[in-house]
Amino acid sequence: MSIAAEIKEHAEIVGADGVHVGTVDKVEGDRIKLIKTDSGEGHHRGDHHFIPLGLVADVENGTVRLSANAAVAITLEEEESGASIEQ
Repeated sequence: MSIAAEIKEHAEIVGADGVHVGTVDKVEGDRIKLIKTDSGEGHHRGDHHFIPLGLVADVENGTVRLSANAAVAITLEEEESGASIEQ
């Protein structure tokens, strides 16, 4: 089974340090779409953000664990277009 198939809707996403990064809306292609409430601040508020599946280290008991710490992972989030999010 692929790692993408193990990722379920509303699963918590945590960094390698165990800090909350977001909540899964769904997997779209090679990215995880986050729910809108995990969308950051300012003009990013209310937009869906995406995390590349390549950052997923494991899915443990329904929780998606990333290979990067949360502070690094949020800098790698993308807009729907694939553009990086300016922090």
